[in-house]
Amino acid sequence: MKVLVIRHAIAEEREAFAENGKPDDERPLTANGRRRMERGARGLRTLVPRINLLACSPLVRAQQTAAVVAKVYGTEVGEKTVALSPDAPLDQFAKWLTPHSDVDVVAVVGHEPHLSTLVTWLLSGISDSRIDFKKGGACLLEIDGQPGPAGAKLLWLLTPRALRQLAD
Repeated sequence: MKVLVIRHAIAEEREAFAENGKPDDERPLTANGRRRMERGARGLRTLVPRINLLACSPLVRAQQTAAVVAKVYGTEVGEKTVALSPDAPLDQFAKWLTPHSDVDVVAVVGHEPHLSTLVTWLLSGISDSRIDFKKGGACLLEIDGQPGPAGAKLLWLLTPRALRQLAD
């Protein structure tokens, strides 16, 4: 199976959004974040022509990013899972992914620093981030067998700028 890992796009500034009294979980994408993510998703589609399952964290900015990706791919967001929440334990993602092991391409949208730590753990078993995941950036992993620590292979990791350039 391949796992396409996508960090949510540019969202409103945390401090400015907090002034309205709403919880951070409701912080949305900016208009610029949506535009850039749409171009980035078109670039993603040149590298990964189809996805079979698209899942995201339950936080608004991840849901909105997943909706942009879904639109570009002509699909729907299949699941919202707490396994992609910013504070989710790493093994919770492996447990969530296991029943989907027969799916060719699973795309997931989440947050930092969770995603970089998760990807590092899936690649090496180390529970400490060793990669830099920009907003709107993505990586593609290949997992043979049971999802878990040190069981994945990195196929590529791209910045949002590189993804947008692929769309042009």
